[in-house]
Amino acid sequence: MSYDQLKLQNQLCFRLYTASRLITQAYEPYFKPLGITYTQYLVLLVLWESDEQPVNDIGKKLMLGINTTSPLIKRMEKLGLVTRRNGEKDKRQQIVYLTQKGKDLKQKAVKIPNCLIHSIENSGLQLSQLTAMVPTLDEFIEKMSEKEK
Repeated sequence: MSYDQLKLQNQLCFRLYTASRLITQAYEPYFKPLGITYTQYLVLLVLWESDEQPVNDIGKKLMLGINTTSPLIKRMEKLGLVTRRNGEKDKRQQIVYLTQKGKDLKQKAVKIPNCLIHSIENSGLQLSQLTAMVPTLDEFIEKMSEKEK
């Protein structure tokens, strides 16, 4: 019996995991001066797009469970980036909104995506190679997230 399927070199999941980890590492030098992490940046992206959202909605958009989202929001609250209040219709619902500090961070973060693009281009890869993968990755994410429901 052959065990080729158990070789690391044959694992798609390892490539996806490694690519994700390397991208997160590439972002780190840009986040460090801002005092945020990659995951906090993702929350900020969601709120910069549309402020005042329920914790559950933020988690759904980021495909994170409440057990991950809630502590993440709490840490961001301690940093003074966001604050929470009870929902008006449902007091059990926590609404997250940006503080002035969180809003001001948007201007400081505006160059981050282009910095990463320059890093990609400096590595010898063409940005078009990576952007061509976006539709396939989106479909993959959609199909895999359907299985979780």
